[in-house]
Amino acid sequence: MDFKNILKKKNYVRIAGIAAALLLLLSIPSLNESLNRSFAKVYSYTRGQLNPDTNIVIINISESDINSLGHWPIKRSYYALLINSLTKYKVKAIGLEIFLSPRFVTQTLYDNLLTTEIKKAGNVVLGSIVGDIYFIDGKYITDSLSYPSPKLLDDNFKTGHLNYFNKNGIKIPLVIHHNGISEKAFAAELSGKSTAKDNGKTLNVNFISKWTKFKHINLIKYFSLVNDHSPQLNFLKGKTVFIGISDPLIASSIHTVFEDNMPGFALHAFALDNILKNRGFNENFIIPSAILFIILVILISVMHTGPSTNRFYIFLMIVFASFLVLTFILFSVFNILLDYSFFILPLVLFTATDVFLLIFERNIMLAGAMDESKLLKSLLASKVDELIKLQKEFDFGTSSSGSLIEKIKSLKEDIRKIKENDEDRKEVEPGTNSGISEFHSIVFRSKSMLNIIDIIKKAAPGDANVLILGESGTGKELAARAVHTLSSRKDNKFVAVNCGALSDTLLESELFGHVKGAFTGAVSDKIGRFEAADNGTIFLDEIAETSENFQVKLLRIIQSGDFEKVGSSKTQHTNIRIIAATNKHLEKEVKEKKFREDLYYRLNVIKIELPPLRDRKEDVEILAEHFLKKEGAGMKLSQAAADALIKYEWKGNVRELEAVIKRAVIFSKAAGRSMIQLADLTDEIVKSSKYNFEDMVIESLREKGFSRSSIIETAKDLGNVSRTLVSENFRGYSLKCYTDNGFDLEKTVEILSGSGEEEVKEKVRSKITTFLRNIETDINKLDSKNFEDVKIKLNSKYKNLPHKFHYYLDEIIKNMLK
Repeated sequence: MDFKNILKKKNYVRIAGIAAALLLLLSIPSLNESLNRSFAKVYSYTRGQLNPDTNIVIINISESDINSLGHWPIKRSYYALLINSLTKYKVKAIGLEIFLSPRFVTQTLYDNLLTTEIKKAGNVVLGSIVGDIYFIDGKYITDSLSYPSPKLLDDNFKTGHLNYFNKNGIKIPLVIHHNGISEKAFAAELSGKSTAKDNGKTLNVNFISKWTKFKHINLIKYFSLVNDHSPQLNFLKGKTVFIGISDPLIASSIHTVFEDNMPGFALHAFALDNILKNRGFNENFIIPSAILFIILVILISVMHTGPSTNRFYIFLMIVFASFLVLTFILFSVFNILLDYSFFILPLVLFTATDVFLLIFERNIMLAGAMDESKLLKSLLASKVDELIKLQKEFDFGTSSSGSLIEKIKSLKEDIRKIKENDEDRKEVEPGTNSGISEFHSIVFRSKSMLNIIDIIKKAAPGDANVLILGESGTGKELAARAVHTLSSRKDNKFVAVNCGALSDTLLESELFGHVKGAFTGAVSDKIGRFEAADNGTIFLDEIAETSENFQVKLLRIIQSGDFEKVGSSKTQHTNIRIIAATNKHLEKEVKEKKFREDLYYRLNVIKIELPPLRDRKEDVEILAEHFLKKEGAGMKLSQAAADALIKYEWKGNVRELEAVIKRAVIFSKAAGRSMIQLADLTDEIVKSSKYNFEDMVIESLREKGFSRSSIIETAKDLGNVSRTLVSENFRGYSLKCYTDNGFDLEKTVEILSGSGEEEVKEKVRSKITTFLRNIETDINKLDSKNFEDVKIKLNSKYKNLPHKFHYYLDEIIKNMLK
C-alpha cells in the first residue's frame, strides 16, 4: 500500500471514515439502537435516582400475600374489600392493574360484589388487554380488545389497556382503536389528563428509580392496618392508589436501567408518574439531532485541513466534552432524547482515521531517519575500510608518511563523529550522576563549589559585609540569597539591585528614595531600597559599574547607616547587611583608580569567588539534568549530548547552560522526543561532535557547485537514497542557516556556498530565494495573521521536511507575519 499517496489525500480519507460510520448506522439499525440505549443508561446512572410522585401509592400483592390468602387467583371479594376500604380513606383514584379475566368461572360468584364496590367508588380504572397492534394512518389499531369481567357487567366502568412494546425503550401507545372504540392507556386513563391529541402518540417511559422508591404497602399489611383502624393510613387521602402483583411466578418482569427484574405492574406506575410530572422521554428531537450531528462532524472534518496537532486533539476533546455536558443536561433536566450515535460513531471513526494517518505519517518520517541512519552506518564501514588500508600503507611505508598521518587523523575524526550518532540515541549511563548536592538552589558536585558552600556557611551567621566575585552567569545572586537565608536576618527582606542597569541619577533615587518635587516627574515620595531592606539584606550586583560620586554616598551608608533621600536634607538611618557582587577584577579596578579603595575594603570583609563553569566540568551534566527537570518531567539527555555539553567552553557559565537546555527542550518536544539529542543543541556546541546527514548533503552539493543535477548526483553518491530526502535536507539546512543568521540572506548564502565564487553564490542565492518566496506567496494568499492558523494552512511546506527543521520554518513564518 502506498501510504504516501494516502497522506496526500488526508481529507478524503477522513471523510471516508465519517461516511463508513453513517453507512453502518443506517444499514444496521440495531447498532444505532444499542449505542443510544447505552448512552441513555449511562446518563441515567450519572443523574442518579429521582423521587417518584408522592401522590402515587402502590398496594403490592406479593408471593407471601398470595400464600396467606390461599392460592392464585385470589378471590375477587378481596378486591371488593380493598376498594371499599380505600374509598373510605377518600383516595383520589384506584387503578386495578390486575386483569380480571372472565375465564375464571369460580370468580364470577364474586363479580357482582366487586361490581357493586367499583360502582360505589366511582374512581376505579380496570386493566384491559389488546391483541396485535398496528400503526395505520397515524393511529394505533388492534385486531382484538379484551375487557375485564366487571366491564362486561357494566359498560360504564373505566378501563385502560395494559399493553406496551419494547423498541428503543419501553413505549406505551396512549390510545389504541378497535372497531370504532378508543381504548386509552391504563396510566393515561387513571391520570385523567388524556386528550384527543394523544392519538398516534406513545409514552416513552422514563424509569427514574427503582420501583420500591414509590410509597408502597403489601396487601396483608394493609388489611392488618385497616382492621386496627391505624391512623398510619390517613395519608391515603387524595392519593392515586395502584394495585398490582409482584410474585415473579405469576406476573411478568421488566428490565430497566436501575433493576433487572421489575414487576410488570410498576411500569404503569412510572407511566403515571411521567404523565403527572411531565417527564416522559421527549423523542421529537431524535431525527433533527441526527441531521445536526452529521453536519457538525462534517464541519469538523472540513475545518481540519492541516496536520494533526495537539491543539486539534484538545479542540476535539473540548467538542466531545461539550457534547456530553449539553446532551446530559437535555436528558436529565428536560428528558429529551437525541440520536447520540450519529455524533459519537462518526467522530470516533474520524478520530481513529486521523490517528491512523498520523501514525503512518510518523512512520514515513521514521523511515527517512532510518535511511539517514543506514547511510551513516554504510559510510562508517567504508571509512573504517579506508582507515585499515591507509594504516597498512603507513606500516609498509609505501607512501609519504606525512600525508598519510594527516589522512589517518582525518579519517579517525570522521569515524568518531559518525559513532556519535549511536551515542546520540543512548541515555546517559545510570550512576554517572552520583554525589550530587543541592544547597539553597545551588546544584553542584565539584570540590571547588563545595569549598564555596563552606565559606557561605561560615560567613552567613555574622553581620559582616560580603563581596562576591565571579563571571556573569556563575550564580552570584544565588550565593547572596544563600548567605541571607542562613543569617539572623532571614525573616526580613532580601532586596536585589542591578547597579549596572541604572544611571547615577536613577540609581540614587532607586537606592535612597526621593521626596515629592525632587525632580521632574517626582509626583510623590518614594521609599528607597535601603529603607525597604531595613533589618534585612541588600544585594548590590555589578557594583563596579557605579560612578565615583555614587561610591562616596555608598561609603557613608556602609560606615554609619545614614542617608538622605534625593531632594531632602533630613538624615535617615537604616540597619542593613550589604552583599556586593561584580564580574570585574576589583583589585585591578582599584589600582586603575576606577573604584574607590576605601569602599573596596569596606565591602571586602568576606570574599567569595565563584569559579566559572569551564573550571568545574563535573557540574555541567548534573546542572543540565537539574534544568531539564525544571523544564518538563520525563525529559532525558542522550550520552552524546551530555558529552558535547561537557566539552563546550561555557563563556556564559550556568546562565548560558540554562538557556541552552530551555532551547533544547523546545526543539526536542517539537520533534516528538523526550530525549535531548545533539540536533537540539546549538551548532557552536556540536560543531565538533557529530557527522550529520545534512553535512554530507551540503558537502556533496558544494563539490558539485550546486549545479542543476547536483541533487540527483548527490542522491546517487550517497547510496541511491531518495532525491526528496536530499533536497528536503538541503531546504531544511538552508532554513536553519537563514534563521540562525538573523534572517540575513547574504550571510546565509556565504555560509551555505562555502565558496568565494560569485557564480556558486548566485546559484545558492537563487535556491534560497525560491524557498522563501514560495513561503511568502502562500502566506500572502491567506487572510489570517495568526501563526497557528497559518501553520495549519501551510501544511504542505512541512510535509517532507525532516522534523528537526520544523522549528526553523516556524520562525521564518513568524518573521514574515510581522
